[in-house]
Amino acid sequence: MFSKYIEVSILGFIQGFSEFIPVSSSAHLILVSKIYNFNISSLQLDISLHLGSLFAILFYFRKDLLNITKNKNLFKLIILGSLPLIIIGYIFYSSGLIDYFRNIKIIAWTTLIFGLLLFFADRSQIKQKLDTNLNYKIILIIGLLQVLAIIPGVSRSGIVITASRFLNFDRVDSSKIAFYLSIPALGGASFLGIKDIFETNINFNVIFLFSIIFSFFISFLTIKYFLIYVKNFNLKFFVYYRIFLAFILFIVVYV
Repeated sequence: MFSKYIEVSILGFIQGFSEFIPVSSSAHLILVSKIYNFNISSLQLDISLHLGSLFAILFYFRKDLLNITKNKNLFKLIILGSLPLIIIGYIFYSSGLIDYFRNIKIIAWTTLIFGLLLFFADRSQIKQKLDTNLNYKIILIIGLLQVLAIIPGVSRSGIVITASRFLNFDRVDSSKIAFYLSIPALGGASFLGIKDIFETNINFNVIFLFSIIFSFFISFLTIKYFLIYVKNFNLKFFVYYRIFLAFILFIVVYV
């Protein structure tokens, strides 16, 4: 029983820490689960970890979200930008196609390729502001590119930040766009998970509650300090990390 709490703590830390930074939480959860052969129910764990991250971002941006409800245009932009991922993600999830991408070789290549794209995107000039320049065309472009995050290793936050930086938003605004779009994405993932839990009669238990709380705590801290980080530094650290991880995975796969 105690070993399950250790597994949940490790995966909760990975989910909470990597969900909101450009390194791909799904890839890291897959890799760690394969390395350590974790036995805890993946369905129950997935939903609880996503719920924890969802509650964290809702709590952190509670004031912004109250303003969004008053700003109907921004609310519409977030919904529009989220629709491609919700629709395509549901198709891949319900059809089982998503399982074909859950392997180390694909993760290695996507980690490298989209890490390099992040490097070049982060060199873009700053010409746009979230409050004044985000429009339907821009959010639709970002939303369509966000669909690529279905593939482990791409990183949902990473591809949104990359797209936003290429579109000349600064790092803070790019991160905020990624955070805002994460709410419908996490909400959709949580809804599908809850639906499956009721269909398979999985019981809500103490481990389920613990994983939500732990994921919430780590997610909240990550959001807070990542925003501080992007205000003061560039994104090269994450690029270097992705290149290093890809190199290790290439050795595992091809050597």
